[in-house]
Amino acid sequence: MNNMKLLLLSNSTNTGEPYLFWPRQELQSFLENAPTTALFIPYAAVTFSYDEYEARVRNVFADFNCRITSVHKAWNPAQAVQEAEMIIIGGGNTWRLVQQMREHGLMDAIKQKVEAGTPYIGWSAGSNVACPTLKTTNDMPVVDPKGFTTLGLIPFQINPHYLDVHPEGHGGETREDRIKEFIEVNPDTFVLGLREACLLKLEEKKLQLIGSKTARLFKKGQETCELSSGDVSFLMAN
Repeated sequence: MNNMKLLLLSNSTNTGEPYLFWPRQELQSFLENAPTTALFIPYAAVTFSYDEYEARVRNVFADFNCRITSVHKAWNPAQAVQEAEMIIIGGGNTWRLVQQMREHGLMDAIKQKVEAGTPYIGWSAGSNVACPTLKTTNDMPVVDPKGFTTLGLIPFQINPHYLDVHPEGHGGETREDRIKEFIEVNPDTFVLGLREACLLKLEEKKLQLIGSKTARLFKKGQETCELSSGDVSFLMAN
């Protein structure tokens, strides 16, 4: 696990709440001893501009005395990553995010920085790319990212926004059905269904599940189970 510091959120915002309101307490705690500047990666945005995304995130993190700059304004994005004191990747479309990260040469740069100890915060798509691949995203593949491999900061897959509900009259697969398809052909990989208003925090080599709901854990050959809030460091040994 090295000395990585990760905060991986299932989602940014609960219905009817202000932006990034539900995780504020955990953000405050995570940022207490963190640097006061952060590089934001807005590339998951598709239907709104990077400038709009940067402004939205900057307004929230200002409350934590953390100054946000966005990588899309950098003359050399890879160099901006190398110089970053903290890295934040927002949600949106994971396929678009990965395509842009690759196009700007950020995948290896971010991985090396975070593995060396630079704090990392991600939500939704930003949590997806912390996994070995983007294969358990819920997003439509709107672009070709030229490969499924992502940062691999953790050795298991996350399915953010995990849902149990199957709409009445809906004839398609449930989320659980789709994850079971994944583990059928990827039998060595754990998948964590991370419900909304839940997060994973890695600090001091300890991985914690935090939130108001349980998370659902899938693995080929093992009974699917629910994990309660607490220490889930065993997932890092996968």
